[in-house]
Amino acid sequence: MRDAVAELVRDGDTVAIEGFTHLICFAAGHEIIRQRKRDLTLCRLTPDVIYDQMVGAGVASKLVFSWLGNPGVGSLHAIRRRIERSDPEPLEVEEYSHFGMVCRYVAGASNLPFFPIRSYFESDLPQANPRIVPVKSPFGDGSVYAVPPLHPDVAVIHAQRADPAGDTQIWGLLGCQKEAAFAADRVMVVCEELVDESVIRRDPNRTVVPGLIVDAVVVEPKACHPSYAQGYYDRDNRFYLEWDTVARDPATFHAWLREWVFGLESHAEYVEKLGAERWAELAPGEAWSDPVNYGRYA
Repeated sequence: MRDAVAELVRDGDTVAIEGFTHLICFAAGHEIIRQRKRDLTLCRLTPDVIYDQMVGAGVASKLVFSWLGNPGVGSLHAIRRRIERSDPEPLEVEEYSHFGMVCRYVAGASNLPFFPIRSYFESDLPQANPRIVPVKSPFGDGSVYAVPPLHPDVAVIHAQRADPAGDTQIWGLLGCQKEAAFAADRVMVVCEELVDESVIRRDPNRTVVPGLIVDAVVVEPKACHPSYAQGYYDRDNRFYLEWDTVARDPATFHAWLREWVFGLESHAEYVEKLGAERWAELAPGEAWSDPVNYGRYA
């Protein structure tokens, strides 16, 4: 992780750490903080606690997003301090709907100059964001809104497994990992486990990101905590509740960073520090998918 972040993430970059509800790579965000990257533009559907930590740590100057909050709990207090009070410095924000962000990634991945979208009709977002632009249909059937393509310099995708070539498989709830990866200039895949190519070939429909667009594969078990990886560990709801108290006060926020990010050399130390008892509480149990018969091929 240290080497991948050092090589792929550069000051001033646009960075997308995607994953919807699960497979949110906190470990990559922590390493970016630990390496004191600066002036990043952070992009994400539903920026939650990891972006609160990164913004509060000072790595970002801009946030491009759709809805933000501590899911199921409330506000992201470090981000709010910077937006509402410029504390300790201003944060530029650019807001879209969920679908608007997805369409931006799709436009970036497809090398399109814009993507048309109807769902901003009667929304106030076009007034708040001048980059959401009304355009007339060339086919004479009214107007739609256009959003610009999004081309992250770096996309960070977490997955259950990948092979050494970067062929990446995900199961469970999907977000826009594929679109973000294809839209990005550089792609870092973080996985729970590294598997042989033969494992990938046995179940090819689970392959979301092909290795031909991947620049680095990082094997980092439990890298999503307090988020979860379907089938590997559950969401740590206790952490999200506790974060609301931690993040409200800048002093407790920075004390947490000193203890859990700057005070550790790696995510492996984070995992050990959290403790075996806490991880045992997050054990997911079993719920196996049925196998399928792909049949023979020549």
